[in-house]
Amino acid sequence: MRSILCHFACFLIVGCSLVAVPGTAETGSSAGEKEPGLRLAWEKNILTIQGAHLPGKELKVWYLEAYCRPGSTHRDWRETVIGHRTELVSAGRDGKFLKLRCTLNDGVIVDHEIRAYDDEVDFRLVAANPTNEPSLAHWAQPCIRVGTFTGRTQTTYLEKSFIFLDGELTRMPTPDWATEARYVPGQVWCPKRVDRDDVNPRPLSKLVPSNGLIGCFSVDQKMIMATAWEPYQELFQGVIVCLHSDFRIGGLKPGESKKIRGKIYLVKTDVAALLRRYKKDFPEHFRRADR
Repeated sequence: MRSILCHFACFLIVGCSLVAVPGTAETGSSAGEKEPGLRLAWEKNILTIQGAHLPGKELKVWYLEAYCRPGSTHRDWRETVIGHRTELVSAGRDGKFLKLRCTLNDGVIVDHEIRAYDDEVDFRLVAANPTNEPSLAHWAQPCIRVGTFTGRTQTTYLEKSFIFLDGELTRMPTPDWATEARYVPGQVWCPKRVDRDDVNPRPLSKLVPSNGLIGCFSVDQKMIMATAWEPYQELFQGVIVCLHSDFRIGGLKPGESKKIRGKIYLVKTDVAALLRRYKKDFPEHFRRADR
């Protein structure tokens, strides 16, 4: 009897061990383990995108730097900016959702819903003018700081950065780099449909981008950060190791509201895959003949 019980106990131990092995392999580290995804935080006008797989584990965005009037290309910047304040309305406990509200000095209200996913951040905005006066809020600037992501400084990050010209990824400095403007340095690329008198007062390239995507490669070349908005006002390489796709509002009549959407992609380095995804998200950027 004792012998039978011993054999039965051994059978249970071995059986339990065999059952435990697949579970261990599933939950432990493995080559196919999924990245933990992105999380969001916002404080003092800085949106922080957090991810254990990102260079420096985070990407910071000045959100938002400014709302702007038209006629800005050759004018003092202080006369272009419409003052605003931003407040945090709500935040998901899991770090995947934020709701912000910007109130402009002219009374316009812009509500922002921001969601984080595995490898992108999605922006959905509604700009509304509840006043009885027209608003001159024509465009706005989310300023993405890419120094840590690229591992470069103000004087060296250009070669890590790109836009698309004639359908091809083109690294900066792009051909015919402009050097004259009210303020230097920097570079602005303006789509055909936007008045070239209404953009950032930095050097304005004569080249027209093929689409609204601007981005850069990570310090180890294994990742791409890219961003796009619809509608967009301009693409901009700035002066604090930053890149912009500045979104367009186009002014607001009394009682009018407009919807705006944007993306920040943080993906593995595969330019063809990025373009396919961007084309799916922003098909109008490819259909439009006046881009």
